[in-house]
Amino acid sequence: MRFTDGGEGSFGANAGLPDVALGLLKPVTDKYVPALISNADLWQFAANVAIRVMGGPSIKTRFGRKDAASSAESVESQEGRLPDGDKGIDHLRDIFYPKGFDDKAIVALSGAHTVGGCKLERSGFEGYWTEEPLKFDNAYFKDMLSKEYASETTAKGCPQHRNAATGTIMLISDLALLSDPAFKGHVERYAADQSAYFADFSEAWVKLQENGCSDLRDSL
Repeated sequence: MRFTDGGEGSFGANAGLPDVALGLLKPVTDKYVPALISNADLWQFAANVAIRVMGGPSIKTRFGRKDAASSAESVESQEGRLPDGDKGIDHLRDIFYPKGFDDKAIVALSGAHTVGGCKLERSGFEGYWTEEPLKFDNAYFKDMLSKEYASETTAKGCPQHRNAATGTIMLISDLALLSDPAFKGHVERYAADQSAYFADFSEAWVKLQENGCSDLRDSL
């Protein structure tokens, strides 16, 4: 992610991460990397701290990830690595099943859309998913079940849905969670029980953070 001459730092799906996100972490990076912590571990730790600060669950970070020395050590393509916002259930399963995630985990990870939003210049989509985009809760699931959304096309030509009253959005991949009974059951459960959502999200999130990593340890 640190290298923009190729690999993950150049992927369109990661737009904003190499400059904005890593830019915000730069003071910490300059002080502690690599003497105390790797970039990869710092990013995981920062994400978990942010989730907690925004009101989400407390998630333990394990350490020991190794940093790449150059973009040559990155994956060559973003194909199959992240879901597209304009696709549905089959696509979500095609992306997550090979990585070991089941339907429950897919819905739980989708719930991360309870924070943040889409920037037109980066993803082609535009808007916030919830009315409090800096609060980590189960509003994403509540809104999905209770609000009405109308189809629209952004200035970049991307299809999405918007609630007229609040201006909040849902992508095709979000509302697709209601189109399959297996997915919808988890949506309804998380909308009714935030604690259940936090527990399942934490489990899936840790699995995502540690996917492909070995020999991680509990402390620096």
